[in-house]
Amino acid sequence: MFDYERYFNQYRDDNKLDLILSFNMPAGYETADGTFDVESKTVFINADYLKEAPDYEKAFFLFHELRHSSQYLCPELFSNVINRSIQYVIMYDGTCYKIVNGQYCECKLEGGEDYFTNIYLGQPYEADANTYAYEQVKRIVGDSDDLRKLYKFWMPSRPVPDEVYDSVYSLIDEKIQTED
Repeated sequence: MFDYERYFNQYRDDNKLDLILSFNMPAGYETADGTFDVESKTVFINADYLKEAPDYEKAFFLFHELRHSSQYLCPELFSNVINRSIQYVIMYDGTCYKIVNGQYCECKLEGGEDYFTNIYLGQPYEADANTYAYEQVKRIVGDSDDLRKLYKFWMPSRPVPDEVYDSVYSLIDEKIQTED
Protein backbone atom coordinates (compact mmCIF):
# COMPACT_ATOMS: atom_id res chain seq x y z
CA MET A 1 0.00 0.00 0.00
CA PHE A 2 1.48 3.31 -1.08
CA ASP A 3 2.09 5.72 1.79
CA TYR A 4 0.97 9.06 0.33
CA GLU A 5 1.49 10.91 3.59
CA ARG A 6 5.08 9.75 4.04
CA TYR A 7 6.19 11.03 0.63
CA PHE A 8 4.04 14.15 0.86
CA ASN A 9 5.52 15.07 4.27
CA GLN A 10 9.05 14.37 3.08
CA TYR A 11 8.61 16.57 -0.01
CA ARG A 12 6.92 19.34 1.98
CA ASP A 13 9.69 19.34 4.59
CA ASP A 14 12.58 19.01 2.12
CA ASN A 15 11.24 21.92 0.07
CA LYS A 16 10.09 24.01 3.05
CA LEU A 17 6.60 24.40 1.65
CA ASP A 18 3.44 25.15 3.58
CA LEU A 19 1.16 22.52 2.01
CA ILE A 20 -1.91 20.50 2.89
CA LEU A 21 -2.68 17.00 1.59
CA SER A 22 -6.33 16.14 1.01
CA PHE A 23 -8.02 13.02 -0.29
CA ASN A 24 -11.36 14.84 -0.70
CA MET A 25 -11.37 15.99 -4.30
CA PRO A 26 -12.89 19.39 -5.04
CA ALA A 27 -16.13 19.60 -7.00
CA GLY A 28 -15.56 19.00 -10.69
CA TYR A 29 -12.46 16.87 -10.09
CA GLU A 30 -14.15 13.65 -8.99
CA THR A 31 -12.58 11.63 -11.83
CA ALA A 32 -9.18 13.36 -11.80
CA ASP A 33 -6.17 11.54 -10.38
CA GLY A 34 -5.15 14.66 -8.50
CA THR A 35 -4.89 18.43 -8.63
CA PHE A 36 -3.14 21.27 -6.85
CA ASP A 37 -4.98 24.35 -5.62
CA VAL A 38 -2.59 27.26 -5.23
CA GLU A 39 -5.02 29.41 -3.21
CA SER A 40 -5.46 26.84 -0.42
CA LYS A 41 -1.97 25.35 -0.97
CA THR A 42 -3.59 21.93 -1.10
CA VAL A 43 -2.45 18.86 -2.99
CA PHE A 44 -5.54 16.80 -3.73
CA ILE A 45 -5.10 13.10 -4.50
CA ASN A 46 -8.05 10.98 -5.54
CA ALA A 47 -7.08 7.97 -3.44
CA ASP A 48 -10.51 6.32 -3.88
CA TYR A 49 -10.27 6.62 -7.66
CA LEU A 50 -6.70 5.27 -7.57
CA LYS A 51 -7.28 2.53 -4.98
CA GLU A 52 -6.86 -0.29 -7.53
CA ALA A 53 -3.87 1.37 -9.21
CA PRO A 54 -0.37 0.00 -8.62
CA ASP A 55 1.84 1.91 -6.19
CA TYR A 56 4.08 3.34 -8.91
CA GLU A 57 1.01 4.99 -10.46
CA LYS A 58 -0.16 6.42 -7.13
CA ALA A 59 3.34 7.77 -6.53
CA PHE A 60 3.48 9.24 -10.04
CA PHE A 61 0.35 11.33 -9.51
CA LEU A 62 1.44 12.46 -6.05
CA PHE A 63 4.84 13.64 -7.29
CA HIS A 64 3.23 15.25 -10.33
CA GLU A 65 0.99 17.39 -8.11
CA LEU A 66 3.81 18.10 -5.67
CA ARG A 67 5.87 19.44 -8.58
CA HIS A 68 2.98 21.73 -9.50
CA SER A 69 3.00 23.04 -5.93
CA SER A 70 6.65 24.02 -6.32
CA GLN A 71 6.03 25.55 -9.74
CA TYR A 72 3.35 27.82 -8.31
CA LEU A 73 4.84 28.56 -4.90
CA CYS A 74 8.54 28.80 -5.86
CA PRO A 75 8.56 30.30 -9.37
CA GLU A 76 12.14 31.46 -8.93
CA LEU A 77 13.26 27.82 -9.20
CA PHE A 78 11.85 27.44 -12.70
CA SER A 79 12.56 28.76 -16.18
CA ASN A 80 10.70 31.68 -17.74
CA VAL A 81 9.09 29.19 -20.12
CA ILE A 82 7.55 27.23 -17.23
CA ASN A 83 6.58 30.39 -15.36
CA ARG A 84 4.81 31.75 -18.42
CA SER A 85 3.06 28.47 -19.21
CA ILE A 86 1.69 27.97 -15.71
CA GLN A 87 -0.58 30.97 -16.23
CA TYR A 88 -2.49 28.97 -18.86
CA VAL A 89 -4.65 25.86 -18.73
CA ILE A 90 -5.44 24.24 -22.06
CA MET A 91 -8.01 21.46 -21.98
CA TYR A 92 -8.52 18.62 -24.46
CA ASP A 93 -11.61 20.21 -25.99
CA GLY A 94 -10.08 23.65 -26.56
CA THR A 95 -11.47 25.17 -23.39
CA CYS A 96 -8.70 27.38 -22.05
CA TYR A 97 -8.09 29.42 -18.93
CA LYS A 98 -5.65 32.12 -17.99
CA ILE A 99 -4.96 33.25 -14.46
CA VAL A 100 -5.52 37.00 -14.32
CA ASN A 101 -5.23 38.71 -10.93
CA GLY A 102 -5.68 35.37 -9.19
CA GLN A 103 -8.86 34.52 -11.13
CA TYR A 104 -9.30 31.96 -13.89
CA CYS A 105 -10.64 33.59 -17.05
CA GLU A 106 -12.12 31.15 -19.57
CA CYS A 107 -12.28 31.08 -23.35
CA LYS A 108 -12.73 28.50 -26.08
CA LEU A 109 -10.39 27.92 -29.02
CA GLU A 110 -11.28 26.11 -32.22
CA GLY A 111 -9.50 22.87 -33.07
CA GLY A 112 -9.65 19.11 -32.74
CA GLU A 113 -9.24 17.00 -29.62
CA ASP A 114 -6.00 15.40 -30.86
CA TYR A 115 -4.46 18.83 -31.36
CA PHE A 116 -5.47 20.09 -27.93
CA THR A 117 -4.52 16.83 -26.19
CA ASN A 118 -0.99 17.16 -27.56
CA ILE A 119 -0.89 20.87 -26.61
CA TYR A 120 -2.11 20.07 -23.07
CA LEU A 121 0.43 17.28 -22.55
CA GLY A 122 3.26 19.37 -23.98
CA GLN A 123 2.60 22.45 -21.88
CA PRO A 124 6.01 23.18 -20.33
CA TYR A 125 4.71 22.98 -16.76
CA GLU A 126 2.90 19.69 -17.44
CA ALA A 127 5.88 18.09 -19.19
CA ASP A 128 8.12 19.23 -16.32
CA ALA A 129 5.74 17.77 -13.69
CA ASN A 130 5.48 14.48 -15.57
CA THR A 131 9.23 14.18 -16.04
CA TYR A 132 9.81 15.01 -12.38
CA ALA A 133 7.21 12.43 -11.29
CA TYR A 134 8.78 9.77 -13.50
CA GLU A 135 12.27 10.44 -12.12
CA GLN A 136 11.09 10.39 -8.50
CA VAL A 137 9.09 7.18 -8.87
CA LYS A 138 11.97 5.53 -10.73
CA ARG A 139 14.27 6.49 -7.83
CA ILE A 140 11.86 4.99 -5.27
CA VAL A 141 10.67 1.79 -6.95
CA GLY A 142 13.04 1.38 -9.87
CA ASP A 143 12.38 1.66 -13.56
CA SER A 144 9.95 -0.67 -15.30
CA ASP A 145 8.13 -1.05 -18.61
CA ASP A 146 4.87 -0.12 -16.87
CA LEU A 147 6.32 3.06 -15.38
CA ARG A 148 7.79 4.07 -18.75
CA LYS A 149 4.40 3.42 -20.41
CA LEU A 150 2.66 5.62 -17.83
CA TYR A 151 5.19 8.39 -18.37
CA LYS A 152 4.90 8.11 -22.15
CA PHE A 153 1.09 8.23 -21.90
CA TRP A 154 1.31 11.61 -20.12
CA MET A 155 3.80 13.12 -22.56
CA PRO A 156 2.89 14.65 -25.93
CA SER A 157 2.89 12.28 -28.89
CA ARG A 158 4.58 14.96 -30.99
CA PRO A 159 6.95 17.67 -29.74
CA VAL A 160 5.28 21.06 -29.56
CA PRO A 161 7.52 23.95 -30.64
CA ASP A 162 7.69 27.05 -28.44
CA GLU A 163 6.26 29.08 -31.33
CA VAL A 164 3.03 27.07 -31.15
CA TYR A 165 2.64 27.96 -27.48
CA ASP A 166 3.41 31.61 -28.23
CA SER A 167 0.60 31.55 -30.79
CA VAL A 168 -1.88 29.69 -28.55
CA TYR A 169 -1.13 31.95 -25.56
CA SER A 170 -1.64 35.02 -27.77
CA LEU A 171 -4.99 33.65 -28.95
CA ILE A 172 -6.06 33.02 -25.37
CA ASP A 173 -4.97 36.53 -24.36
CA GLU A 174 -6.93 38.06 -27.25
CA LYS A 175 -10.09 36.05 -26.53
CA ILE A 176 -9.99 36.83 -22.82
CA GLN A 177 -9.49 40.57 -23.45
CA THR A 178 -12.39 40.70 -25.90
CA GLU A 179 -14.69 38.80 -23.52
CA ASP A 180 -14.07 41.18 -20.59
